[in-house]
Amino acid sequence: MDWIEKMNAAIIYIEEHITDALNIENIAKVADCSTYHFQRMFIYMTGIPLSEYIRRRRMSLAVADLKKSDMKIIDVALKYGYHSPTAFNRAFQSVHGLSPSSAKLDGALIKSYSPISFKMEIKGAESLDFRIETKESFRVIGVSISLYGDFEGMVEPVEKIWEAAENNGTIHQLKKWQATTN
Repeated sequence: MDWIEKMNAAIIYIEEHITDALNIENIAKVADCSTYHFQRMFIYMTGIPLSEYIRRRRMSLAVADLKKSDMKIIDVALKYGYHSPTAFNRAFQSVHGLSPSSAKLDGALIKSYSPISFKMEIKGAESLDFRIETKESFRVIGVSISLYGDFEGMVEPVEKIWEAAENNGTIHQLKKWQATTN
């Protein structure tokens, strides 16, 4: 079993024990690695800490329990490991943006976090045909500036640079240098 399969096995373990007091050591054991490395790998691969993932999953399941059953909020809180209604309410609001009692109402806008799964996609394994050519040395001249952001957002700054280069004689000077090197 490779490490992707082990990470998926850990997620399955979490899902099967989501209402239990989950222990990071047991989860890491399923993934066949230390708790330290499991937590580091998890946050690296998902962008969120393991504890946050578990909290989001529990709150997604909790809202389903609140909506489909006549369970009391305190019973749902206890089911998902919260011994205090205040702690459950705080966790619930941080995920869904509303209180558990508001989530029970029809039409309430809630969030759902599905179980994650890991897969690896390898690109670039195909060959790329190319050739290397030798060229005589040449000189490159121009104007440079630093641009940041997305390419589409650079149209206006680049146009201003061209306009300034035209107005201050840089374009004329570049053309003059080009004529002397040809």
